[in-house]
Amino acid sequence: MQTYDVLIVEDEVRLAELHADFIRGLGRFNVTGIAGTLADARRMIEASKPRLVLLDNYLPDGNGIDLLEYLVAQGGEVRVIFVTAASEMETCSKAIACGAFDYIIKPVSYDRLKAALERFCRFVDSQQGSEKVDQRLVDQLYNLQSKPASEERRTKGIEEFTLGRVKEVFLSGSQSETTDSVARILGISKTTARRYLEFCVEIQFLTAEIVYGKVGRPERVYRRFGAE
Repeated sequence: MQTYDVLIVEDEVRLAELHADFIRGLGRFNVTGIAGTLADARRMIEASKPRLVLLDNYLPDGNGIDLLEYLVAQGGEVRVIFVTAASEMETCSKAIACGAFDYIIKPVSYDRLKAALERFCRFVDSQQGSEKVDQRLVDQLYNLQSKPASEERRTKGIEEFTLGRVKEVFLSGSQSETTDSVARILGISKTTARRYLEFCVEIQFLTAEIVYGKVGRPERVYRRFGAE
């Protein structure tokens, strides 16, 4: 199975490392590096020629949208998925117009990111599978680029019983939990706990934030939506 090189452009080092750990765990991506500035990103793209760039918009020396426009002008096959706090319509519209593969707003739902990365793999795999296209393949390629993540996510087997158990952890008075703590409370795997917690974020039952401890890697902490 072919793997694809990814460059992460994110100036928050710990968050970038969190992204990198998650992407490596998917099995089909090689993280070629982390760039904290536009200048570093351009240099690393020239050096490693990644197939995909995970791109923040707000960077110390400019905006990520400028890098996307630069890549479009240069040609080539590198694609971009924005992972950013930029919620302005102007930025989002420009990203779409410039051909960004996806646009994900922080705080990141990792189920949402996973869905985008899986679509990217199928998109590129489909292109490489044939030298010519017919209408079916054209429709498939457009669908892979534009398919709403919510539709894709709902095909992944969210069960009402398990979802109810996860919700009950927070309805019973818990102020905040992590993937590890929910997995331990319910006796389920961390992967399953993360999937259901991220689903709860998407449906706005929970909120998530990254908390940096004094030692070790950052953690995502989940709380009831609207709770103080």
